[in-house]
Amino acid sequence: MHLDWTALGEVTVVSIGVTVAVVVVFALGVLGLAQVEDARGRDGGTHTLGLAQAGLCFLACAAVVAYGIYLIVPQFH
Repeated sequence: MHLDWTALGEVTVVSIGVTVAVVVVFALGVLGLAQVEDARGRDGGTHTLGLAQAGLCFLACAAVVAYGIYLIVPQFH
């Protein structure tokens, strides 16, 4: 039995990198929602940029998850 340690290391590094990136993007989405709530509490309005930021960030997270499921499930290929 032969293990390709280089490939295993590459998979590990990419997995950790993508995980950190998704967590950062999700945190930016939560920050956008916090800006909306802060604007609503201050002057009763909405912070459109924060809402757009949250929507795009959560959409990006959902796209990464959907792509991961696509890669894992063989019936989708």
